[in-house]
Amino acid sequence: MTTNGKFQLFSSADVKPSLGLGFLESTEPPLPPPPPSTEVISSEISSSVKYTVEPVNLGGLTLLKGRVSTNEVLGLPNSDLVPGIYEGGLKLWEGSLDLVKALQSEIQNDHLSLKGKRVLELGCGHGLPGIFAFLEGAAEVHFQDFNAEVLQCLTIPNVNANLLEKSQPDTASKARFFAGDWSEIHQLLPHANESEIDSEHGQATGYDVILMAETIYSIFAQRNLYGLIKKCMIHPHGVVYMAGKKHYFGVGGGTRQFLSMLEKEGVMAATLVTEVADGSSNLREVWKLSYK
Repeated sequence: MTTNGKFQLFSSADVKPSLGLGFLESTEPPLPPPPPSTEVISSEISSSVKYTVEPVNLGGLTLLKGRVSTNEVLGLPNSDLVPGIYEGGLKLWEGSLDLVKALQSEIQNDHLSLKGKRVLELGCGHGLPGIFAFLEGAAEVHFQDFNAEVLQCLTIPNVNANLLEKSQPDTASKARFFAGDWSEIHQLLPHANESEIDSEHGQATGYDVILMAETIYSIFAQRNLYGLIKKCMIHPHGVVYMAGKKHYFGVGGGTRQFLSMLEKEGVMAATLVTEVADGSSNLREVWKLSYK
């Protein structure tokens, strides 16, 4: 089911009553300090971790995804995430596939062009949305993940495998990879400067398109994520495409909490691009965010 319409403030029935209106001011559980932010060079591929490739068919488009062991990469059991240590980047989340399909639809309907654009994928993991942006002619794609090991063992090999498969190996030189927490990574991202006016060129700088899938599961990380978006998104024509679940049971985040925060500040508008029903009561959604 696909709909288009500006986001309206949802009723309290959409949010767990225990969260109330102050869910974003809740006390954050203690976490270890984040790893230092760093740029991971594309040649820094791990040779000690077994990487196997599988095809993923997305409505006529076939992309390649890698498979690696969480235990081999991080010395952890095969867990979805360990807050503050590992944020799930080695798993291919459904929202990542939803996002690629939504981007395909947006391009086909002339609602989006990625040609010549500067693109940032936040919480990239496998990096399939960013890879798709390359295949659609993006000038640059920068990939960010919490863990450098995810970039070294999965994201970079995925980029290389897909661009080689599509006979675009030279495009890989336009990819850059950054590891770190959303509260600090803007210090390294080349186009993250709160879209200030570039005194040399006399024009706003920033990323034209920001992509993110399954990044809003944690209530406590949402403010840092939103702050990073505002530092990165070019004004006034930048856009964000966000895929995620309406509510993440057990961790409390979801699209509706994140959109409520945006509406409260009043800087950005949100448009629903698509809904994906998976047979459960918990919808997956893709939203487009833009400046008002």
